[in-house]
Amino acid sequence: MLATRYAPFVGLRVDHNMSRRGCLGYVPRFIFRQHLLTGYNAGVNEIEEIEKALHIEDINRSFLLRVVQPALVGLIDGSISTLAPLFAAAFASGSSHIAFLVGTAAAIGAAISMAFAEGLSDTGEHTGRGHPFIRGLIVGGMTFVGGILHTLPFLLADLTLALYLAYVVVGVELITIGYIRYHFFRLSFWLSVVQVVFGGALVFLAGILIGSA
Repeated sequence: MLATRYAPFVGLRVDHNMSRRGCLGYVPRFIFRQHLLTGYNAGVNEIEEIEKALHIEDINRSFLLRVVQPALVGLIDGSISTLAPLFAAAFASGSSHIAFLVGTAAAIGAAISMAFAEGLSDTGEHTGRGHPFIRGLIVGGMTFVGGILHTLPFLLADLTLALYLAYVVVGVELITIGYIRYHFFRLSFWLSVVQVVFGGALVFLAGILIGSA
């Protein structure tokens, strides 16, 4: 009788000759269904987490392509390409004022050039890198920042002091570039620093050699 009474709720076939203890050992269907629903909800939550992670990854990738990469290109170009004319003018003229004028002109010229180069080289329609005007502004702005920072020390009248201060600023710029590459692109920090410093050293030496000629 007990087996017949519990028959609608058990998940397995019930034998009428089953003892009371054996019948109570079976799991009722509503509990079994509750376990199924729990497992289903866990699977749905896991899928939602995966979709959220993929969405975040897409956002990060878009941010890298549209903002970080153009900004990094501009910062590298401004920090390195302007070293040669700046220090060549400083060593050739022996004047902080002339070095400042040359460095400022180099930073502005490089910024305009890089802004147009970035904006005109890619419409962004096929690469997903965003609007060319925005990218041009980012590249141009960061190029100017990279070029003007190590030019500002030459506002000082003392050329020697201005040079030493400019050396420190250039070092900070190059380390910052290495850190950005390490942080956003998962590259080795020290390898990034070495690569950037090597490129900067070549341009710096070219400026010294030309200015001392």
